[in-house]
Amino acid sequence: MIQVSGLTKSFGERVLFQDLSFQIGEKERVGLVGRNGSGKSTLFKILAGKEGYDDGEISLPRNYEVATLDQHISFSFSSVLEEVCSVLSKEREFEVYEGEKILSGLGFSESDFDRDPNDFSGGYQVRISLAKVLLKDPNLLLLDEPTNYLDIVSLRWLERFLKDFQGEVIIITHDRTFMDMVCTHVMGIHRKSLKKVKGNTTKFYEQLKTDEELYEQTRLNQEKKKKEIEGFVERFKAKASKARQANSRKKMLDKMQDLEVLEKIPEIEFSFRYSPCPSKFPVQIKNLSFGYSKDKLLFKGLDVSVENGDKIAIIGKNGKGKSTLLNCIAGFLEPISGEIEFHSMIKVGHFGQMNIDRLHPKNSIYQEVAEVNDDLRESEIRSICGSMLFSGDDADKHVSVLSGGEKARVMLAKILATKCNLLLLDEPTNHLDMESIEVLGKAIQSFEGTVLLVTHNEFLVNQVANKLIVFREGSAELFLGNYQDFLKKIGWEEESDKNEKSVQPKNLESPKKKEIQEKEEPKDTSQIEEQIIQLESLKESFEELLAKKASNGEDISELSKKLSEINNKIEEKLDLL
Repeated sequence: MIQVSGLTKSFGERVLFQDLSFQIGEKERVGLVGRNGSGKSTLFKILAGKEGYDDGEISLPRNYEVATLDQHISFSFSSVLEEVCSVLSKEREFEVYEGEKILSGLGFSESDFDRDPNDFSGGYQVRISLAKVLLKDPNLLLLDEPTNYLDIVSLRWLERFLKDFQGEVIIITHDRTFMDMVCTHVMGIHRKSLKKVKGNTTKFYEQLKTDEELYEQTRLNQEKKKKEIEGFVERFKAKASKARQANSRKKMLDKMQDLEVLEKIPEIEFSFRYSPCPSKFPVQIKNLSFGYSKDKLLFKGLDVSVENGDKIAIIGKNGKGKSTLLNCIAGFLEPISGEIEFHSMIKVGHFGQMNIDRLHPKNSIYQEVAEVNDDLRESEIRSICGSMLFSGDDADKHVSVLSGGEKARVMLAKILATKCNLLLLDEPTNHLDMESIEVLGKAIQSFEGTVLLVTHNEFLVNQVANKLIVFREGSAELFLGNYQDFLKKIGWEEESDKNEKSVQPKNLESPKKKEIQEKEEPKDTSQIEEQIIQLESLKESFEELLAKKASNGEDISELSKKLSEINNKIEEKLDLL
């Protein structure tokens, strides 16, 4: 059990949080929530022993190991598998297969295992670091936004991994669905204090709302009572017969604690400006293909008739072409073949990394927003800036001094200032907290126009999408239905039961029109046989080590447990033949 009491942390005169007290019980998986800047990541660093604190006490069990994702990424080995397995202790040195399993779950192919970790993109390097943390198998996992660099398939694998994890977990994530699926408790930093609730995020925020309503009602009742006492004292303090009572009431008044009015917490607000478009199909994607070389296409022959008002989520693994498709539609990339037809009255609002890179460093936030719509008055522009948390003088800051998250909010502000009927949104949630993502989802739902959205956030996909463009099995295809329909009817191939895998229809657009193959295709057992051979070899090594330790009188309980697990895996593989 982890116990924290009276924890206080400040930076200069700014108090981040004060007098935090909580405990984490055995096998609890706790989601840590709070507004951006509330101190979640700082609390993680304190628990990991990487940051000091002003006051309080942290009590951890003896020999209790805490592991967290390191912000500074560096590699010491020449292959991904060696790097990940470098965290294995001598007693676990034969568990290379566990490292392979974790890497596969996080989206690495077998051919990636032998590649140099430094050859991968920043996002995949974070995944390698995450794999090391997961393989280390500590008592406590501290995971700060692990979902930021995971695609929707890897995210779902991590969800299953954490639910099976035998230690404790504290996780920060802006993906509400992921948190609700993984966590047993939700803990939040709010108004510099902390609250922990058993259950999901809905229960937590309902409790938070109830507490604040109760506080406000108590404050109003107290204010009313204070005025009544003040009135009594004022009326009777000069009368001899009532002087003693008046003096007693005055002492009561002096002892009453002042309850301050709760400050309004600034919130991001979304209200998209709609420009009418009369077409039933404002966008037609016809036989579209794209690749950075003609012999290696990211997608081929994509046909989509986008209906007015559609909210289409573009989902799938990273690196398969989701953002590329959106950039083709936006006109930033030229397809190899096919065409995209737009109605003459289409007006586009586009959020994407390319747009953020095009912000002018010397411009102020106000200037960036003003340049997209000449019809807006100054008060309207400043109101839009304020809706993205750039109130007052903050709107006059130059782009060059802004953080990545602030630049993303400037881009969103520019879209809010634009009259449009087609929104192209590429990962708009990356720099938003959980509350802001929910507000964004509601704004997308209420937008009268059409939305094409690239995201790995399952909460947002479930909230807004009526159709999907799915990147899977080397292709991109339209699915007519929402995300839950997709999971029920088709699902991700990585999650299917290989022993009972049914043949899935290739054309996702009309699954009912395709005939399901009645006969199961012959199994290719060569891969299973190879895995059995590897496991048998591993079993022999364990048996030799077990005999050696037993003859030396050493503890063999852990090795016996691992040997039993290997035998079970061999039996499972044999059943597949």
